This record gives sequence, structure tokens and C-alpha cells, in this order.
Amino acid sequence: MPKKQTPIVMDSTEAAVRTILQRYDCPVPFHAVRTRFLGAIVSPVGRSSPVETMKGLWGGALPPVDNPAAVNELLQTLIMGLWNRLTRHQRASEPFRLLRLAAPLTIASLALTRREEIDGFTDGLFGFEERIELPERGYRALVELGEIRAMLAGVHELTNRPVQKGDSEDPASLITGVKKLTRIAEHEINEAVLSSVQARGKMSHAVPVTKPTYH
Repeated sequence: MPKKQTPIVMDSTEAAVRTILQRYDCPVPFHAVRTRFLGAIVSPVGRSSPVETMKGLWGGALPPVDNPAAVNELLQTLIMGLWNRLTRHQRASEPFRLLRLAAPLTIASLALTRREEIDGFTDGLFGFEERIELPERGYRALVELGEIRAMLAGVHELTNRPVQKGDSEDPASLITGVKKLTRIAEHEINEAVLSSVQARGKMSHAVPVTKPTYH
């Protein structure tokens, strides 16, 4: 008998954020908004304000809104709601989790989602900077996330193209691999988060890190 799927239930904050992003045609998907906000929250740069990070979702400016009440709703939903809830993940006792995704789900879409989550975290962490300083563990976490991202991009490209003669990839093996990468990515994101919080406290032995360029 197939294993029963646990239903994915959105809480009120998530549902409200999704509605706002859809209403204003946000080019950044919800799962990447979460990780971008998290990266900005813990960024050692020191200039990542919630409002500027929010504007960055639409290319640097707020989306067109009808009235002051709509602006207030935008701020309440994204900043007072999502941003503030994500701040709790700065503690080791409250680890961050990548977005749980409802079935049915293709391997390509799962790999793409995880890749975009890593991209979002990196974008938020670096902000407008091309170079930041992190403790050694944070540096290693970003290196590991870059390697995971490359593997996810490869899986997405492989599974998103038409099936060709001679293809021998086992879908079950691929989905298991992506789930394993998900767990590792979560671990490394949390290590980067804790290291970034340390870096804000001006820890010694910081390592300069250049923002990766992805293709």
C-alpha cells in the first residue's frame, strides 16, 4: 500500500504572503522570498534593512499600490509577518527548514525549488555587497551550498528535458538524491546563519567571501 501523504497546511502568515506576492506579480517565488529574507536578517553587512530587502523583490522599488492602506498591508504582511517570524531562526534551538512541498511533485520542480532557495539565501546574505567576511565555518557552509546548488541545477536540467533514447536515470534514485541534498542544504544554511550572527559580533578569524556568480 502506498505511504499516506501528510497534507501540507499553510499557516495564516504563509497564506497571506503568497496572496500579496501574487497580487503584485512578485518575480521572486515565495520559497526564495523566505530564504532571501533569512539571509538578509543574519547578514554581517549591517545595511540590510527589511524595507530595502522587500523592495529588492521587485527590483528595488515597491510595486504600484492603490493607496496608503495597501502600502501598510504590504509592510504588515511581509515585514511584520514573514520577516519577524524568520528572525527566530538566528538561534540554534530554532533551526530553519526549507519549504515543505505538496505532492505530486516532479523531480525537476523540486530541484529547481531547492536551487532557488539557495540562490535566495545567498542574495539576502550578500545584499548589495560583492564581498563579506564570515567565520571559517560560515565560509565552508557557503562553499558546500554552492556545490549543492550545482548538483541541483544538473538534476533540473537532466529531468526537465525530453526523454532521450539511452536515458538510464532512475527517477526514484534521483528523488532520493534531491531529498538528501535538501537535508544537507538545510544543515549548511543553518551553519551559515549561526556563523553570520557571530560575524555581526565582530568575531576574530573571519574569512573574506566573494559572492558566487551562478549561471
